Amino acid sequence: MALKTGDPASLFTLPDENGQPFSLQQQLGTRLLLVFYPGDNTPVCTRQLCDYRDGIEAFAGMNVKVIGISSDDADSHRRFKAKHELPFTLLTDSDLSVAAEYGCKSMLGMRRGLFLVDTEGVVRYLHVESLAVFRRQREEVLAAIQSLDK
Repeated sequence: MALKTGDPASLFTLPDENGQPFSLQQQLGTRLLLVFYPGDNTPVCTRQLCDYRDGIEAFAGMNVKVIGISSDDADSHRRFKAKHELPFTLLTDSDLSVAAEYGCKSMLGMRRGLFLVDTEGVVRYLHVESLAVFRRQREEVLAAIQSLDK
């Protein structure tokens, strides 16, 4: 069963681009935008993550930390992050188990999805794309976060 707005976020620990464990539970107290994306260096994913990179100050101004999640390994994440100067953590969900908990696993792999998790670990905003060619642009995401803050 996929998560809904108002549900507690499924807790997980995944390795980051440096092979270090990243625990959602240890991040409580910080608002997180979990960005599930199909793969490093693919056209739509690259545009999406670079769009979020270009607005990182706006996310930070709303006290939101961006975290990318795909099935790619740490080496791929490090190269992708360096190539595009991404200022956020990239996590590896190699078996798509976390993607499945968040409703972002499909028969073809990872579905593109966004989840805003508040400081208490509750999902406050979510959007899972029906087709991988679509993505939420930065302005849409920031507007959604801003509307929640009112």
